[in-house]
Amino acid sequence: MTLLTAVRCLDCGLRMAPDPYTVVCAGCGGSWLDAVYDLDGLPADWPSQLKQRAYTLWRYAELYPFPVGFEPVTMGEGWTPLTRAEGLAREVGHGGIWIKDERRHATGSFKDRQAATAVSALRDQGVDAVVLASTGNAAVAYAAYCARSRIKLWLFVTSSVPAEKMRELALYGAEVIKVAGTYDQAKAVAASFAQRRGLILDGGAKSIPCKESMKTIAFEIAEQWPQSLPDRWGAPDWYVQAVSGGIGPLGVLKGFEELAVAGLIDRVPKIAVVQTKGCAPMAQAWAQGLDDAIPVDQPDSLITVLATGAPGMAYRLLKRATDTYGGAMVAVSDGEAFRAMRQLARVEGISMEPAASVAFAGLERLLDGGTIKADESVVVNCSGHTFSAEKYTLEDRYILNLSVPSPTAIRPAEGLATTLEELDERITTIVIIDDNPYDSRLIQRFLRSHRHYRVFEANSPQDGLALVRQRQPDAVLLDLMMPEMDGFEVLDAIKADIRTQRIPVVIVSAKSLMSQERRRLEAYAESVWQKGSFSAKELATHVVDLVERDVSSHRPAADAVVASTAPEFGTDRSLHVLVVDSYGPEARLIRRLLETRPYLRVYEANSGLEALDLANEVMPDLIILDLELSDVSGEAMVAQLRSQHPPQDAPLILGTARGDLDVAARDYLNANLDSIWSKSMLDRSSFLMHIETLLKRTL
Repeated sequence: MTLLTAVRCLDCGLRMAPDPYTVVCAGCGGSWLDAVYDLDGLPADWPSQLKQRAYTLWRYAELYPFPVGFEPVTMGEGWTPLTRAEGLAREVGHGGIWIKDERRHATGSFKDRQAATAVSALRDQGVDAVVLASTGNAAVAYAAYCARSRIKLWLFVTSSVPAEKMRELALYGAEVIKVAGTYDQAKAVAASFAQRRGLILDGGAKSIPCKESMKTIAFEIAEQWPQSLPDRWGAPDWYVQAVSGGIGPLGVLKGFEELAVAGLIDRVPKIAVVQTKGCAPMAQAWAQGLDDAIPVDQPDSLITVLATGAPGMAYRLLKRATDTYGGAMVAVSDGEAFRAMRQLARVEGISMEPAASVAFAGLERLLDGGTIKADESVVVNCSGHTFSAEKYTLEDRYILNLSVPSPTAIRPAEGLATTLEELDERITTIVIIDDNPYDSRLIQRFLRSHRHYRVFEANSPQDGLALVRQRQPDAVLLDLMMPEMDGFEVLDAIKADIRTQRIPVVIVSAKSLMSQERRRLEAYAESVWQKGSFSAKELATHVVDLVERDVSSHRPAADAVVASTAPEFGTDRSLHVLVVDSYGPEARLIRRLLETRPYLRVYEANSGLEALDLANEVMPDLIILDLELSDVSGEAMVAQLRSQHPPQDAPLILGTARGDLDVAARDYLNANLDSIWSKSMLDRSSFLMHIETLLKRTL
């Protein structure tokens, strides 16, 4: 059972309710948050209790922020080996070096800890799509765990990320957008894209689940430390890690601090942050004694996964740690990192990617300079892996290339808007399923002559159905006469799957249809085209019109996004929305969605009685109600709200997973509600726009 007691804002210090999914401070609006635990509440025999638990990162439940019953998405991450580096010790003349071998995770890096925890949190909230900007390893980890959770992942990476790693991302089924710019530009595009589509943007080091995942490295080191006792653990003098954004050492630092306060270790290790010289804003600022890092606009390093130019709050927190406990921040050249990589392979039999070898190059520099003393023990984080053979199974057609205009050529806001408009077109996906490759290629050529769509061909029905399920395209062009499985069966399968049933399907076939077959198609297909009776240009024009009509009905236009972030409601006060749902995860999902709009203040009730009390207290401007509550029927709740002042005039929206309402119940609800939404088919963008329309209408 978690001992989480509060969420604290690192900007203003405000303590809030212990909700691990809090994303902004209720006081100052800051996004750097921290989980606070009742460390005195740890059982006295906690180390002994842990011996009976599975050896994964989830074993530390008391100091993890999730409640009883939380179901993680896991691939056995955590409890990686802590190995004494005897060969390296001989080479550098220092006997107390240990390696925390994070290569042992499912995707080969310590980012699996972050992905497992963050994706588990997303699934717990009912999120089905997330946006992430990454320099490499986090992207691979998230792609794997999102695939396991059936969460759609939109990945924004820089063009400097190795092609092999990009192909690995596509192998997991992620939507990969390659941005021809810096990592910070990629983050800006990702954030704007998420807002434009009403999607969740991963918070990285700012979010509670992400940072909490990394402190398990500290817990494991302390528990695995050779001098550990049954009731008291140990800790090294130093912890060394290569750094990009800083989430790793931030989480490790927090873990050691909690163990020290709990009395399980006698000291907090010194943290050594190592960066590449081509992108070292932390090391440069620390060397000058600055309180804030100066951003690096143009990273110049071959080790691109460490190219975060603007660390922001992460640097301030890590500098505070070096001021408090000791520590260092250093930068090494690419050449030093490559030499360290070869050295570790030669003397320890450990093969790693250059990003991990940066830490070992930094270790050698700290030893040579006398910063790490001869009698001090050191743990080095070893993460990453050499590339595998995905390039032989995938093609570059799965990767989108996106150029960000130079700031000197166009104003930044205009350049970003232009980029996003281009991206809207280029992420539009069409799947053509036709066993005749000549026909499918002809259609593909004409579609691409009209728009920069991504068009995928499948020349067997089985491959086509698998492609539709994986890519979830904006439209499908389907032939009827195919071997083994005809187009009617493929169409039925598409419409029977909740993930694909809303995708419009255009039939393109030479088959002469009987009246019964035509009626069957009319029930499910968007249109039917007879081969030989139209030109490819006519079909391409129809598909473009269909897709753009469908996309515009489900995605907010640019001006709608602007309006939704700052609507002119004619009032200066916050607008109150009451969410009533007995199932906590779904209530939180709706609440988080609404809280993306800064002018909405959202209240949550998990029972009918609590909802009535809150309605009297906060006087909501709009109520979102689930049909199945724990203490009262949905119909009775509607009646009570409609008879109660002041909520009687507030718009009332019903969200339900039920499809078995009888006629009388449906008639009653239709007469007393403003709208009814199916939870299984909920489109976030349309839902938000509908709420704004109702609020404008009532004010």
